[in-house]
Amino acid sequence: MLESIVIILRLPSKMQRPAALLALLAWLGPLDAQEKHPLTQRAIASVMGAGGAGWLERPEREQEEAPDRALEAIGIDPGMVIADVGAGTGYFSRRMALRAGSGGKIYAVDIQPRMLELLKASAAKEKLTNIETVLGKEDDPCLPEGRIDLILMVDVYHEFARPQVMLRKMRAALKPSGRMALLEYRKEDPDVPIRFEHKMTIEEARAEIEAEGFQLARVISTLPRQHILIFTPGPKKLQ
Repeated sequence: MLESIVIILRLPSKMQRPAALLALLAWLGPLDAQEKHPLTQRAIASVMGAGGAGWLERPEREQEEAPDRALEAIGIDPGMVIADVGAGTGYFSRRMALRAGSGGKIYAVDIQPRMLELLKASAAKEKLTNIETVLGKEDDPCLPEGRIDLILMVDVYHEFARPQVMLRKMRAALKPSGRMALLEYRKEDPDVPIRFEHKMTIEEARAEIEAEGFQLARVISTLPRQHILIFTPGPKKLQ
């Protein structure tokens, strides 16, 4: 449940093509999908290992993903309590920590201890004191119930091995007024140079997430390659 690695179809000219591909495949792990989502039959993507940490911090992300523009569109206010689920190295956690300020808090959740170690080191270097790292599980983000203003997942949801359970627990972590924001590469656009299983359509995301008690509130399509999908908690299901 990390920010997913992507395989760009055109590798840099200075890199030896076979060596670069081997490195990328090592980060990504097996290419075969772990399973499929029962509602949409979407193949669940493999999770990137900590060996791909450098990919998450690559300078090209500024141009490819426009992270600050994404956060402006989502809306990060001072004092907010935010969960960055699948935080990886904290590329977005650190930016949100600055925006939330000393009165806010960022829960940076990941299932890989090594990623959290790298995140802590970067946060300490940047003197960010409002980030709390959380070692999550494949079926539990381990967040406090009813305290989160915003849950952010950047290129992460499509890798959840148990998305239904995760969504239910994240819904429980949100305040009634809370929001959940997904950034996902646009599967509708064949020109987005990302592996197919690391993209999602709006229809796929909506079908899977609304089935677990959320409502799609807004779609933002201003980023170079990704949708921003904003969900809010819907009426609770009767047991």
